[in-house]
Amino acid sequence: MQPPEAIPFLDLVTPHAELRDELCAVFHAALDTAAFIGGPMVQGFERDFAAFCGVRHCVGVGSGTDALRFALMAAGVPKGSIVVTVPNTFIATTEAITQSGARPDFVDIDERTYNMDPEKLREYLEAHCYLEGTSGRLIHRKLGQLVTAVVPVHLYGQPADMDPILELAGRYNLIVIEDACQAHGAEYFSRREQRWRKVGSMGKASAFSFYPGKNLGACGEAGAVTTNDPEIARQIRMLRDHGQERKYFHEIEGYNGRLDAIQAGILQVKLKHLPEWNEGRRQAAARYRRLFAEAGMEGLAPFEPQWAKAIYHLYVIRVPDRDGLIRHFAEAHIGAGIHYPVPLHLQAAYQSLRYAKDDFPLAQQAAAEVLSLPIGPKIVAAQQRRVMKEILAFGSAPRLAAAHASGAR
Repeated sequence: MQPPEAIPFLDLVTPHAELRDELCAVFHAALDTAAFIGGPMVQGFERDFAAFCGVRHCVGVGSGTDALRFALMAAGVPKGSIVVTVPNTFIATTEAITQSGARPDFVDIDERTYNMDPEKLREYLEAHCYLEGTSGRLIHRKLGQLVTAVVPVHLYGQPADMDPILELAGRYNLIVIEDACQAHGAEYFSRREQRWRKVGSMGKASAFSFYPGKNLGACGEAGAVTTNDPEIARQIRMLRDHGQERKYFHEIEGYNGRLDAIQAGILQVKLKHLPEWNEGRRQAAARYRRLFAEAGMEGLAPFEPQWAKAIYHLYVIRVPDRDGLIRHFAEAHIGAGIHYPVPLHLQAAYQSLRYAKDDFPLAQQAAAEVLSLPIGPKIVAAQQRRVMKEILAFGSAPRLAAAHASGAR
């Protein structure tokens, strides 16, 4: 008997096959002009992506990590100060903080969205910090360090609840840098402004990654910073290019963090298809939700608040026996992923920060249970039905029924 056709966790072959001629034309144009660094393709993508995000400026850089590090530096986050983020994210978030000279600190997540919980942020600012009377600076009571910025992460393609985060930032004089590396095109309804805002347009600056597996992915490494602040954009253009505004005249010490022209050209081609691809992911997420509802397992479907239009970079469920379900999927030739198995406060890289195991219990529990199902703009209903069939086959055991019984997580 032939094994069933494999369902990949992420299909990167089909979209590139469909765009092969357009993508190859980018490479041929670069060969014909020898414009490999900077030039019209980079400028064209920066213009188009800024318009897509609803901001005035976009600066292409070498990676999402570069984008976040440069955004923190250009926004004026002082070295030695504290930047608050969440422990349930990829380590690049905190790498960018430490590599910009700051210290990461954490608040726990909202159990339903997996993003920064604004109430936990409020508790952190009120209980662990105080405003210095004369200067208005925010000081961490125990560490005695300035707290200067907050980095909400729009995880899995789901916007963080930005209104209360921005309100707290305004009250405590904090810089807000959005980590939008997984959320290209996601939208947030601002109750304060009574309008939808694109992720990447609400903070002082925002960082995007175009790693190949992202909703908008390059064919290699790439990233960008979006901002409405012309001075931040100017600073990042210098930071990405050895601190120079014109060749060999270095205003500051910078980095080699430029966006390759070929990658920019590829991204410009793909950007035209991104709304369609995002809608394909949203339709796939709706099909999963219907399948869960039909099986009486609504609690397994991810929570999407009314104020969010998620773009489902990842489709994440929670099950207590995650390893068992992964093994079951492997036997059925179905791909799955874990994002992320170890919260950042427990990573060996941050032992020196001396966090305790149970400091952030919601993030820690999520890290032990989250499982990403196959999703993408080209996934078809038959594949999703087969994924659901295997979940049900596995779910006859108490290890899955327990997750459903807990309700919408």
